Amino acid sequence: MNQPRSRLETSLIIATLALLFWLPLPLGSNREWSAALFWLLTALLCGGWSILQLQKGVSSNPALKPALPLFGLLLLVQGWTVIQWLSGISTDPGRTLHYLMLGIGYSLLFILIIGLFHTRNRLTLLAATLVVSGTLQGFYGSLMTLSGIEWLFFVPKDSYFGVATGTFVNRNHLAGYLVMTLGVGIGLLLALRDGAPFRWTNLLEMLMGPKARLRLGLVIMVIALVMTRSRMGNTAFFASLMILGALFILLNKENRLRNSLILASLIIIDVLVISQFFGLDKLKDRLVNTRVENVMDGEQVIARKNELRLDVFDYGWVQLMERPIFGFGAGSFESSFQRYPGPDVPLHYDHAHNDYLQFAIEYGLIGFLLLGGFVLLALYHALKALWRRESWYRSGMGFGAAMGILGILIHSSTDFNLQIPANAATFVTLCAMAVLAGQHRKTRRREA
Repeated sequence: MNQPRSRLETSLIIATLALLFWLPLPLGSNREWSAALFWLLTALLCGGWSILQLQKGVSSNPALKPALPLFGLLLLVQGWTVIQWLSGISTDPGRTLHYLMLGIGYSLLFILIIGLFHTRNRLTLLAATLVVSGTLQGFYGSLMTLSGIEWLFFVPKDSYFGVATGTFVNRNHLAGYLVMTLGVGIGLLLALRDGAPFRWTNLLEMLMGPKARLRLGLVIMVIALVMTRSRMGNTAFFASLMILGALFILLNKENRLRNSLILASLIIIDVLVISQFFGLDKLKDRLVNTRVENVMDGEQVIARKNELRLDVFDYGWVQLMERPIFGFGAGSFESSFQRYPGPDVPLHYDHAHNDYLQFAIEYGLIGFLLLGGFVLLALYHALKALWRRESWYRSGMGFGAAMGILGILIHSSTDFNLQIPANAATFVTLCAMAVLAGQHRKTRRREA
């Protein structure tokens, strides 16, 4: 009697993992056809999960109740988008409809992850899939750059030559994806600790033992992250690692030495040793040579700023002040922004290069607060799980979710990762994992 349900559930799990793996491949799913495919597949999978729930009856999933407020906030955002679209608030109804469909897809993906991956084995499988995807993206991006072939997903590059982009068009979007998958990988490494007292004789086993494949994956992703030459991507990774690493070490007094060595090895071995051979000096040069203002000698400009996006921020703020409450409509930035820039912004900008500013311009204060509430509530659940000192696994998975969320929040201050469907869907998955980290069952409950 339970066999068909079991087969359906297994099929849904495999299909969801395959979808998450697929999303980065077709240029980050940042094309009309791939975004539509994401929405369609997510709707079908969620429909299958709904049928499964009807067959099961009352759900025993401990994560559903704490996840409902987050799901409700996502639905409210989509409701506000509908109002923008129907009421004439949106200055670009076509793009607003497109963003509405994506938003529905993200909402369905969130509840689908909560519904399917609520046991420890499944959550580990979900984390492992993201790590494998990030590792392959890192390997492919590094291989294309080092070999000089420079292809994306079955198409040659037309920009960003000499830096790793994986199957993304923009190096910053690969960096954002790697920041999230690195967070998940480090969290998984911490979650799978055995809790035994640390001995120096176990140091080699810790670095090269059964978890060697996971460590190798982290090394590949760090190398690729450095090879993207993404300034804020690398800054976001190290800042989130240092902040949450310090918090994690302080909270776990019993194994402070072991945890310190694990996190220190990620920095010392992966970055200062391995990445030194893959362009860490070039990344350093980009950071040092970043100029955010003109250097004057009297009335003469002797060195011009090389960050036009800061001018975009200024003009974007002017646009925001015109409609601060209701916004210009989801997805309308490209069409609505073009009348604001002066002659100091000669390029065409389809995104604000600041997710916070773009969300505020498009959704207004109403939508921005709803989105902010969703993210903050997810981060709260991740930190709450990280605080669970009695459970190595819950604490480690909470660390991974929190690091991925914090990393992309830092990166979003200078880029538009959350406008790319693959990265936005991965971010929503991390938010679901934040709830699951503290609210999952250790084993699958047998059904009568």
